[in-house]
Amino acid sequence: MKISGLLLFMLFNAILVFSQQEPRTTINLNGNWQFDQTTNAFPPAKFTRTIPVPGLVHLAVPKIEDYDKFFKRADKVVAKDQHNLYNIDYTPRYSWYRKTVFIPKELDGKEAMITIKKSQYVTQVYVNGYDMGLSVACYTPVEFPITGVIRYGAENEILIKIGDRVWLPSDAAGGTDKEKEHYLPGIWDDVQVSFTGKMRINRLLVLPSVAGGKVTVKAQIRNLLPSQIFVGDAMSDSLTLNISITEKLTGKVIAEKNGRFNAKRDNLTEADMEIPISGFTNWTPDKPFLYIATATLKNDKGNSDELAKQFGMRDFTRKGKFFYLNGEKYILRGTNVTLQRFFEDPDCSNLVWDRAWVKKLLFDLPKKLNWNMMRICVGIAPDFWYDLADEYGLMFQNEWLYWQNHGWDDQLRKEYTDWVWSDGNHPSIAIWDAINENWDDYIGNTLIPELKKLDPTRIWDSGYMTSDQMPQDEMDEPHPYQGPMPWKSFSEFEKNPYPLGNLNFKPDVIQRIDAAGVPQLINEYGWVWLWRNGTPSKLTLNTYKYYLGANSSPDQNREFQAYWMELETEWLRSNPNPAGVLAFCYLANNYGYTGDWFIGNIKDLKPTPTLDWFQNAFAPVATFINLTDERYVKNSTPHVPGSTLLFNQIGRAHV
Repeated sequence: MKISGLLLFMLFNAILVFSQQEPRTTINLNGNWQFDQTTNAFPPAKFTRTIPVPGLVHLAVPKIEDYDKFFKRADKVVAKDQHNLYNIDYTPRYSWYRKTVFIPKELDGKEAMITIKKSQYVTQVYVNGYDMGLSVACYTPVEFPITGVIRYGAENEILIKIGDRVWLPSDAAGGTDKEKEHYLPGIWDDVQVSFTGKMRINRLLVLPSVAGGKVTVKAQIRNLLPSQIFVGDAMSDSLTLNISITEKLTGKVIAEKNGRFNAKRDNLTEADMEIPISGFTNWTPDKPFLYIATATLKNDKGNSDELAKQFGMRDFTRKGKFFYLNGEKYILRGTNVTLQRFFEDPDCSNLVWDRAWVKKLLFDLPKKLNWNMMRICVGIAPDFWYDLADEYGLMFQNEWLYWQNHGWDDQLRKEYTDWVWSDGNHPSIAIWDAINENWDDYIGNTLIPELKKLDPTRIWDSGYMTSDQMPQDEMDEPHPYQGPMPWKSFSEFEKNPYPLGNLNFKPDVIQRIDAAGVPQLINEYGWVWLWRNGTPSKLTLNTYKYYLGANSSPDQNREFQAYWMELETEWLRSNPNPAGVLAFCYLANNYGYTGDWFIGNIKDLKPTPTLDWFQNAFAPVATFINLTDERYVKNSTPHVPGSTLLFNQIGRAHV
């Protein structure tokens, strides 16, 4: 059989990017795009590079002009405690992505929507030369209707302009991180064009209740019919929403329900449905059982749209000082990932979007260390990270990139609300974390109470705000760092040394943890960071100088770090009052202010001794020795060799 070149071309495109799920048709635009940069807001005269999507601009081939300025491999460490966002050493540029896509003639008559799940910073979309709109959102989906400019049965040009971080406008909810020096722009999550009828399911939020034996399904419906023009024209349309819930593995239907709603034209309408279910299996990190909720939207012309979301039957609540998973007290053990900092690591490459690498990072290694929770710290992750966590069993404290204040209240409401709508189906996300180490009265006392109405199934954290600043305080995140810090003199630590290993040590931060009435999640500690070559980080030069002297070797540094982190973890976990302990930091920028616990090129995920020692420190059942260190602690008198050593043991079970 002879097939023409044109037919082969069309078949190839259909196989490569075309997936159909009636009545929604989706064309996946991930893959290689044309790429280039300009210093002004006009597109390049020609494109000289290619780039993978998703990814960031460092993945362009050939490399971008300022690549070496973004990625510096330092020969030595220079002590530094923070960085000013506007002290830049590169030329700010616009990043341009271009792709052509064939749109089949059969889709003519459908409504087209382009979706960019995550892009940073300031995104503008053009289709076939028409400006489709601009968005300042960096961590939630960017979407624009493009029906009116599509050429059906032909190639269509999609052009996306991404701005630099220093141009992010004042109103945008895009925070700053004083321990980042370069903010790489780019499209860092999936891109697609989808086709539906006039009624579209814009968002679908599935909220389980194990205790109530039900799920609440919230749909955000976009009516794409034009708004009223003349008196008497229709202002809304009647529709039916069908929800079917099935087991992901077997496809077995366990519940189904229909509801009737009116959707306002050229607008968004919210529809809620409660669906009783029975005989379900709970989701836990040890048994991550998943369901699929499929929503089908019908109007007078038939099926208009269909959207499916995976979810788990999981209750995560708090009572008194502790968290509860499906009604059982549940102590959190784990670590932190600073993904936005890792983006500026010279070895980052495309690892963040490599599923095998992410699986090893998030599940294969942590399961051996008895971890059940990670904080995605100062910045969230690509969507598939949460999909994998749902599937393999890991919980997240999911933190917006808000360390230093940035954004106007109305825009914070808009972006945070879309964050909950977009990511709220994942059972892996147990805690919404609005702020890191800061305070914001609007977020804590106005926005979070609003968002609790949208999603009452999760806990909210608001940085350093506590019960005296926000009456609806659900948890606190103390950071009990100990040992020398760059802004303090050695003499201060000589006067009051940290008694490493003394489980009875009660500084002010621990006294506050003990006295608190809400869960205290310790999600940062351990001021002993190293780069992957074993040298101290920018923040810890003085720490290692204080304890080991100025010329300690990488092996000595790693031994000290492992010993310190083991003892400090035991100190925190031996206390019965914290609701969880998350060590800082599992993944970071290798040449940054902090560090992580890997050796060599991060693609290999070769653990340092610290990770090996954590297997014991985070054991669910453990016995800790109450004995102050005599190797490193200053101003202490060590035992004479051969003398009798007396100490107490503290046991902790199922924590």
